[in-house]
Amino acid sequence: MTKVKGFGVYNNRLMDVADYVTPTQSEIKYKCVTDDDCKKFMEKPGGNGVMTGRCVSFNSSLNTCEIKGWCPAEIDYIKTGNFLPTITAAYIKKCNFDPVNNTYCPIFRVGDVVRFAHQNFSTLAHKGGVIGIKIGWMCDLDQSDDSCNPTYSFTRLDAMSQKNSVSPGYNFRYAKYYKMENGTEYRTLLKAYAIRFDVLVNGNAGKFNMIPTLINMVAAFTSVGVGTVLCDIILLNFLKGAEQYKAKKFEEVSESQILSATPHGPGLYRHSSSQLSVKQDEKMSNDSGAFSIGQ
Repeated sequence: MTKVKGFGVYNNRLMDVADYVTPTQSEIKYKCVTDDDCKKFMEKPGGNGVMTGRCVSFNSSLNTCEIKGWCPAEIDYIKTGNFLPTITAAYIKKCNFDPVNNTYCPIFRVGDVVRFAHQNFSTLAHKGGVIGIKIGWMCDLDQSDDSCNPTYSFTRLDAMSQKNSVSPGYNFRYAKYYKMENGTEYRTLLKAYAIRFDVLVNGNAGKFNMIPTLINMVAAFTSVGVGTVLCDIILLNFLKGAEQYKAKKFEEVSESQILSATPHGPGLYRHSSSQLSVKQDEKMSNDSGAFSIGQ
């Protein structure tokens, strides 16, 4: 689950998630009793606009922190998401992800994500682009569940489009439709240059098991020829019938048998003193480039 929060000002126009996020999503609104309950949120991103620090009456049974933004704001109550067991409510309210001090904080600032992907925010916002947030789970199931934690990495997925002069960046079109009082329909066509965030989740989990390990070891030994050598060592040294196996595998011969099998003495080869003489015939053949030889 992902959720975008925050607000900003563009061309002197206040913008919240309903303006810059497609498709639209809901936001949480804070309940309060006094102004002090709202002042602590003034320096933090989130909500549906700019916090004023005042606690005002929303209806007869609910007081909320006043915001400067588009009205009405949505009232939405949700439960805590799938956080790690070590993440507390106090920590999640003040943390922002960074790869050194807050490795497992699931709150990412847009500027930080762009910077971690080695991109320039101004250039990316001008033409648009697609940023990938990769979440990897590499878990050893022999250990406790608490040791299975995610790792985050960031990259630009449309890096090749930066070199494309025809259609660089990321953009899309959408329309808003209207109908006049006289029944005439018309639309406003918008071309949006956007920063798209794709969350890519992958994982690999494993647990040690003796049987698959032995099967893989035997298969590995067999594939490199080690199996034959290993079997010979076992059969020649550790089995009860090792002598019979050795007699069948090896043949022992004496020196006299070697000498008797060689008719010309202990040497393996006999060198002859005769020579073969070859001379060129004086008469050349009729074939071009060929001649006959005789002994």
